[in-house]
Amino acid sequence: MATIDVRSLGEFIREQREAAEVSLRQLAKNAGVSNPYLSQVERGLKKPSAEILGQIASALRISAETLYVRAGLLDERTGSAAVTEAIVADETLSERQRQTLLDIYSAFQNENAAASSATSTRTGAPSGARTSKKDQS
Repeated sequence: MATIDVRSLGEFIREQREAAEVSLRQLAKNAGVSNPYLSQVERGLKKPSAEILGQIASALRISAETLYVRAGLLDERTGSAAVTEAIVADETLSERQRQTLLDIYSAFQNENAAASSATSTRTGAPSGARTSKKDQS
């Protein structure tokens, strides 16, 4: 697992806060952390826990996964960005429901990648390549 680049993470949180037009004081209150602590996180002086990152993400109305990836706690997901962005942006879902859908989507992607890899190994074709009936005879 990668080490956390707290300065980069803090800058990202500050950018998200400013884009949301929320003051440091408002974000700290909504995230349930102190003003000085949040200020230290934004300046890259403190390394927040996964729980605190989740609280900050919730207060910013962004995916906790986004902060976990930025913090190096999770690997970035592959697949269609449109699908993951749609799930993250859906305000009718709770954070738990969003995370569950993202986990299921990732599991399907991993399953399909493994199946594709196994098929290409058996046929000798490169992953993702198709074989014609003529090739199989």
